[in-house]
Amino acid sequence: MSHDARPEHEQPTRSPWLALAILCAGMLMIILDGSIVTVALPSIRDDLGFSASSLTWILNAYLIAFGGLLLLAGRLGDLIGRKRTFVAGLGLFTAASLLCGVSTNQEMLIAARFVQGLGGAAVSAVSLGMIVTLFPGPRERGKAIGAFSFVGASGASIGQVLGGVLTQAFSWHWIFFINLPIGIAAMVLAVRVLRSDRGLGLRAGADVPGAVLVTAGLMLGVYTIVESSRYGWGSPHSLGFGLLAVALLVAFVVRQATVAKPLLPLRVLRSRNVAGANLIQLLAISAMFGFQIMVALYLQNVVGYGPAATGLAMLPAAVMIGTISLVFSARLNARFGERRVLLAGLALLVVALGLLTRLPVHPDYVTHLLPTMLLAGGGGLVLSALTVLGMSGAGPEDAGVVSGLFNTGQQVGGALGVAVLSTLATVRAGHLLADGQNAAAATTSGFHLAFGVATGLLAVGFLLALLVLRQPVASAPEREQEQEPRPEVVPVNIG
Repeated sequence: MSHDARPEHEQPTRSPWLALAILCAGMLMIILDGSIVTVALPSIRDDLGFSASSLTWILNAYLIAFGGLLLLAGRLGDLIGRKRTFVAGLGLFTAASLLCGVSTNQEMLIAARFVQGLGGAAVSAVSLGMIVTLFPGPRERGKAIGAFSFVGASGASIGQVLGGVLTQAFSWHWIFFINLPIGIAAMVLAVRVLRSDRGLGLRAGADVPGAVLVTAGLMLGVYTIVESSRYGWGSPHSLGFGLLAVALLVAFVVRQATVAKPLLPLRVLRSRNVAGANLIQLLAISAMFGFQIMVALYLQNVVGYGPAATGLAMLPAAVMIGTISLVFSARLNARFGERRVLLAGLALLVVALGLLTRLPVHPDYVTHLLPTMLLAGGGGLVLSALTVLGMSGAGPEDAGVVSGLFNTGQQVGGALGVAVLSTLATVRAGHLLADGQNAAAATTSGFHLAFGVATGLLAVGFLLALLVLRQPVASAPEREQEQEPRPEVVPVNIG
């Protein structure tokens, strides 16, 4: 019987493709949770007594923890080992899912969602790096990352439908219980199959204070936005917490400029493509994720759809985004250049969300909603083109940092979009109700405002892409031969 004398951390993985399946299962659970909650929000609101504004914390607690700690989680993977970080993240996420499912009050659910975000950050921060290690050959690596990307796209699509079906057939609690068998199986297999790695050791250092500053600043900022519907924008409450949030974020920037081992070296932002792509992504994700939440609430609160019907109604948008991202975006980028593809995608999204500003109280789905769902496929062009443009401004030594920054921006953009757009819709509807307008008309008018602001965010993104971004220099033959997906960034949530 032969014996491999190499240390455990250098032992080859028994089956790279089985290991890939485990990593994909873990990410599927994370991505499912990003979209499965959206169609269950009205049911959770009615059961636990959430207000229209506080309901957003079910999403934002998850997104802020996820986005605020991605960079730190990636660094911890380097220090203690990616396998340990992955398994610990799965365990934390699975345990938090159980707590979400058994929650009996608002505070318990929001706290459990925050812990879910911590686990999700740990899983997603190390998964892609593990795939790159498992598949050193360009061809196999391309196939592996393609499969990983497909899981992301399909997870977002499945989540909306599955969330609606589980909520309607059983209860909203089951949208969290569904994570338990997936998480437990993935953990058991990960321990047995994934290769162990030692990591650099905790003495190498991680900027924990920096992570605390950015996460606390983001949470306070979102809290200020959400609570402004109750206190008013100019109130001492809003101004005080808003200034504190800004102070924390400024302190984070100052620390990154001075600390020996920053989470985010500020030098990466000197590239106009890196800085511009991240800013455009922040605007675009804010609009797109806000659109996803607002449409789900409109269909259930105004039109009267059930959870399952809402998931099916929104499915064309997720399918279009996933299909265009996986099947067409690489070819279009190679033929026309990422900058042109990005501009085309943003233009499609501007039209898609602009159409929603005229939604009636009693819509016809085919006439009033389906065109937007189909045009939302522009999101598939936007995400892929932004990824390439943003990474083109990063040197090899900064690729990991820029990748983490890009994925962090997705989660932060989602949280800000939900907070801002839902707050604007709530305030507008409240004013109209106070003026004597009926509930359906007032609520619809609030959504009109939210969709109008989202359209404006996308229009600003279009102008920035036109004026700031530069097409990476590459010859035509090089572009045609670039078949391998870029390994540095896979969007965490494109739903």
